[in-house]
Formats: sequence, C-alpha cells, structure tokens
Amino acid sequence: MSLASSGVGPKDHATTKLPRYVLITPARNEAAFIGKTLDSMARQTVPPLKWVIVDDASTDDTAAIVERYLPAHPWIELVQRPPRKERHFAAKVQAFNAGLERMAGLDYDILGNLDADTSFGPDHFEFLLARFQADPTLGVAGTPFCEDGGYRSDRDTFAGQAHVSGACQMFRRECWADIGGYLAIPGGGIDWSAVTTARMKGWTTRCFSERTFHHHRKIGTAGRGPLAAAFAYGAKDYRLGGHPLWEAFRVAYRMTRRPYLLDGGAVGAGYLWAWLRREPRPVSAELVRFHRGEQMAKLRALLRLPARGGPEAPRRTAPAPPPTAVAEVRPAAAAAATPAAAGAATKEPK
Repeated sequence: MSLASSGVGPKDHATTKLPRYVLITPARNEAAFIGKTLDSMARQTVPPLKWVIVDDASTDDTAAIVERYLPAHPWIELVQRPPRKERHFAAKVQAFNAGLERMAGLDYDILGNLDADTSFGPDHFEFLLARFQADPTLGVAGTPFCEDGGYRSDRDTFAGQAHVSGACQMFRRECWADIGGYLAIPGGGIDWSAVTTARMKGWTTRCFSERTFHHHRKIGTAGRGPLAAAFAYGAKDYRLGGHPLWEAFRVAYRMTRRPYLLDGGAVGAGYLWAWLRREPRPVSAELVRFHRGEQMAKLRALLRLPARGGPEAPRRTAPAPPPTAVAEVRPAAAAAATPAAAGAATKEPK
C-alpha cells in the first residue's frame, strides 16, 4: 500500500517542526503479522527519515513481504542476516545493532525500536514526536498496547506510566547514548533495562495513554506456550533483580487473573527456580538497587503505606533560555513566569 492510496497525506519534518526520527525493526519469522506493521507505517502522517527492517534469518516469507513495499516507500530498507538456529533476545539486539549501523551519517533526533507484529493509527508517531518536542527531559516514550481478548498493558499490569514497552520504544538520541544502547541479554529484559537505566540516569520516561498500539502475538509467547512464557517471566524477574516482596505481590495478583492460579503459579515457580539455581544477573548492582527501590516505592503506594527516604535519581532539566531572551522580559512578567517555567523544565520526582 502506498501513502497516496492510504487516504492520509504525509507531512514533512521541516513543515511540522517535529523532531526527525528513524526506526529499526528486527524481524524473525514474522510473515503472519509484518504486513500489518508495514500497512500502519505506510499510513503514518509523519513517516521516518529511514526505517530499517532487519530480517534475522527468517525461514518464512518475511523478507518477500517487505520487498513488496520497497518500490513505493524509499525510506524503507531491508537488511538480511545470515542463518542461525537459536532464537533469543541477545540475537534481537544484534539484529537491532545491524540496523543501527545503517543509520550512520543520518541527522536524526529520535531512534525507535518497532516490533514486526504490531499495528497502530496513522498519527501514532506524529503524536509521540510532539511529546518529545514538548519536553526536553523526555528520554524514552511510547504508548500502552492491547492484545486480543481485551488485554491492555496500562490497565492489566502494575508497570505504571514510567515503563515503556519494548514493542514500540522511542529514545531521544542523547538518552540512547547516555544509557549505552540495548544490553544483549539472552533471557530477555533488554527493553526493561534500557528504560530503567534511562530513569536511573535522570531522564523522564513516559507511556502516554492517549494512544495505543495492537500487539498481535501475545507478548513473550514466540516459540512457547503461555505457561512456559509465564515461567520464563518469573525467572527473568529474578535475574533482573526483582525484589522478593514485589514478586510475591505480583504472583498473588496474577493468580486472580485467567487462567486462575496457573499463570501466577508459573511466574512464582520461575522466580523460585532461578533463585535456587542462583542464576547470574546480567545487570549492574547499581541498576538492581535502583529497580528494587522503585518497586518498594510502588508497593508502598499501592498499599497506602508511608513513604521512606532513599537515594533518588538525578534530575535532568531543560536547557536554560538564551540570555538575550531573558533580558527582554520585564521584571514583573519574569517574576510571574518563573514558577511555571521551573515546573515545566524539571522532571517529576520518581
């Protein structure tokens, strides 16, 4: 589908004054869904400077489907990687980095990871770009996602507004450099570690509920069933340093959701299994401490317990206005404007 036939005209970054963005999509055996992602991108009111789709040794028609879109959309590039047998999250990072290499020399402001099994509305990225434009401290942004059966990520989990799903995760370029990119963690958690590290380093991270996207494959189930995915999530929670009290709360909550008892039990079994094996943690001790502090603060808020003091992440502030601009403001107006400006420029305490 071409932009002309979609009924929605594209806008130019220069005319909209929005930040310039690029996207990378690692894709492995996504023939069932990648057409939906391609159609959604073809309809975007603000297309990216470049969208690199990395076919990570697919054995289905993923690459052939992408190739059909290339002639009408010159901003799409297909990169194909050599065959490999295993499927794990570290390989996804390697595929992402292969796409990132294709961005060399491009002048962009925002870098995004987009999964190949998603679909979304025509102004999805225009909306997110406007959020970055409005808040210079915003380092990572995204929206909630929905799945078949009525699941919605911001309603059916305790992730909170500060977590941004890796299925569609947008980074300010300076933030991406600050966190050092994605960690190649074979067992998963690459998106979580990126967004949590960004907060630890003082960036604002935000999931904006005014828009959503649809995730067509139940998250975490690629190559395995729902209970196996739940077990893997519990083990991942341990490896990423999740607090035992938070995990107990999470297990109890998930036992109240369908399939009753089984899902939460599988999560708890995965966490306990990883704990008994003392599986190594692929993230820093500093990130584990920060993560546990956030979890305990969230748990106290949920249980309405008094807050406790503790170390906070540094606060990142917006750049100060040029001296000439300040000099033009009359003293009375400057005094009236200062509190509001300061509130807008400083990130909210976590």
